[in-house]
Amino acid sequence: MDYGTGVVRVVLYQPEIPQNVGNIARTCAAVGAELHLVRPFGFRWGDPRMKRAGLDYWPHVRYVLHDTWAAFLETLGPQDRLFAFTTKGERRYTEVAYRPGDYLLFGPETRGLPPEILEVWPRLVIPMPGPVRSLNLSVAVGVAVYEALRQAGFAAPGE
Repeated sequence: MDYGTGVVRVVLYQPEIPQNVGNIARTCAAVGAELHLVRPFGFRWGDPRMKRAGLDYWPHVRYVLHDTWAAFLETLGPQDRLFAFTTKGERRYTEVAYRPGDYLLFGPETRGLPPEILEVWPRLVIPMPGPVRSLNLSVAVGVAVYEALRQAGFAAPGE
């Protein structure tokens, strides 16, 4: 499998917590997924907490910084698929047949994705039968990315 575009591409819309970004970057490095980050951030790029959470894996992370949501949208091609992960999802994340290059979109930690995005893109939910409102962002990304990997047969970069 070509991991140039990754099994999936992870998109973080206006992330707020640098440690989450570092953890997600490490996950992306581990599976060969591309990471897209949409500004504004709730922290300064290069924050030591972000770097620390990503450990020494940052050289292995393929990431793209986008100044705005509109700038990110300009990079999408007509065949690209984007799925918005939200607690307001209509379908379970396991009900999608992921394809290489799909974009998995996650919103900011304290407020989630705005309605104007949720109205446009398919909404997926990670079920949580317990009393919590939401999973930690880095955990949710890991759950979604590894479902896409499971569907792809868990091929690792270089295999």
